[in-house]
Order: sequence, then C-alpha cells, then structure tokens
Amino acid sequence: MTGDLEVSALAINVTIPEQLRWTDTRRDEAFLLSTLNIRLLPDGHLAVKAYGRPVAGGRGTYVSFPVPDRPELAALIADAADRAGTLWAAHRGLG
Repeated sequence: MTGDLEVSALAINVTIPEQLRWTDTRRDEAFLLSTLNIRLLPDGHLAVKAYGRPVAGGRGTYVSFPVPDRPELAALIADAADRAGTLWAAHRGLG
C-alpha cells in the first residue's frame, strides 16, 4: 500500500533560537521573527518561511517573511529537517 500512498505535505515548525532571531518590516510595522515553518517539497528540496509578531506587541497578525541567506540559519534549517526525519522514522504509531 505504501507505494500507492500520496503524502501531500510534510511540514515542521521550529523555534528560532534567540541569538538567531531578526526583525523585518511589513507595512511600516516591525516584526520579530521567532518561528520557522519548513516544508519538504515533493522533489526533496526544502521551502521555508519565517513567522513573527509585531515588535510593538498587541494582537497583531502572525505574518510570514522570507528567510535571509545566512549560513547559521541554513544550518538551523538543515539540522531541523534532519531531526524531524529521525523523529518521523522512529514513530510508534497511534497512541
């Protein structure tokens, strides 16, 4: 059955360590980026977006941003994908 099974999405959410977080601006509002959403694409490549909340606080929306091309962020993404693969491979079925 597994050969006929179509998996449409594999995604993980990863908390960005404090020292790697950054701010970005959307519509004149600054956001602190604190979470990565990493998706495994059907061709085996990864796609990633960063999410954060307004620096000023309040009930602002959770907005996505592109991830800067920084070696330490690329390493975090690769490590997170590897860790997720290990966790998925070791699943123990429904609890």
